Amino acid sequence: MLRRRRLLTATARTGLAAAALALALGLPHTAQAQPAYTVSAEQLHDMLAQKFPRTVPLAGLLDLTLQAPRLRLLPAVNRLGATMDVEAAGPALRRSHPGSFDVEFALRYEASDRTLRAHQLRLGRLELAGLKPSATELLNAYAPVLAEQSLREVVLHQLRPQDTALLDGLGMEPGPITVTEKGLSVAFVRKP
Repeated sequence: MLRRRRLLTATARTGLAAAALALALGLPHTAQAQPAYTVSAEQLHDMLAQKFPRTVPLAGLLDLTLQAPRLRLLPAVNRLGATMDVEAAGPALRRSHPGSFDVEFALRYEASDRTLRAHQLRLGRLELAGLKPSATELLNAYAPVLAEQSLREVVLHQLRPQDTALLDGLGMEPGPITVTEKGLSVAFVRKP
């Protein structure tokens, strides 16, 4: 009888801990609920705005100054899209040329600093106003390199230690990142 009571007490504590965890993470309390951390689209925009404008030199011929991206959530393909205003200037150009380019990317979690980072970039076309078609084609040939230099591993969000402390103590870590219509959902999985 005493053993059964202890077992019931332990089970109740586990259930309460799971409920507390679900409440702390803003999850509904269900038996199937998987802990997750959410990042709103607004939080993503705010974090990225701090990292721009950013200037990228291109082979000593010109510099591209990139403005903060306008993000698009693409839940159907589990990726983010971004459109950036850009200005090209430098020795190869007589004047500065405004323009824009599009990029699409996936996300990954970096455990060393608890960050969500852009990766698997797919660059759209770079468009600059007032350039000759041959110059535009040359720039588009370098565009994938530009994207790698300027956006690869850009930090979109950083989790604070308190965001992961409870789950870390339960042997869990951030896992798959899902793009939703409202932002990102980072699932927590058991540590290997």
